[in-house]
Parts: sequence; structure tokens; C-alpha cells
Amino acid sequence: MIEFQYFEGCPNAVKTLENLKLAMKNLNIAESYLEIREVSTPEVAELIHFHGSPTILIDGVDIYTGNKPMSSNFTCRIYNFSGRKTGIIPQDFIESKLHYLIHI
Repeated sequence: MIEFQYFEGCPNAVKTLENLKLAMKNLNIAESYLEIREVSTPEVAELIHFHGSPTILIDGVDIYTGNKPMSSNFTCRIYNFSGRKTGIIPQDFIESKLHYLIHI
């Protein structure tokens, strides 16, 4: 299962979700494997160990850290790809992680 987590108003969620859907399409992964979860409050974030917006989990494992989230953070997330800080997870990174982590 692929889970996309975000909160309303996150400026990077729409583009990251678009990148995720394109990566899934390129790998012939049906959208039925995708669950989109809006995290509405800090309390919900704590309950589900939300790492920040946007986050992509594959079978509960964060694709960026490679670990299951154990703490929570109700903020916008910043990533570092090739020395560049961004809040958007690139399509090629998502595709590489899906290729190795999805068991369909």
C-alpha cells in the first residue's frame, strides 16, 4: 500500500502527489494501491506519527528516510536532493523507491 499524507494548505502537496501518480503510472501500479490521507490536526499527526507534509509511505515506511515514522511533526517538510533543499519529492526519486519497495 502506498500512502500519501499531507495537510491542507501545504504548498508542495499538489506537485508531489502529481509526481507520485506519474511515477505509479510509469511503473504500471494501479491507483487502487494509493491511499491519500489528509492530516487535519496536530493530534491526528501525533496519533499516526505524521512526519510532515508531504509524506509518502510504502507499507508504512517513509520513502525518504527508509524508516517507519516513530515521532510526529505537523509542519511542511523540507527534503534535500543532490544538495538542493525543496519541499517537493521529485518524480524520479519516487519512481526509484517504488521500483525497489513495492511488492505487487
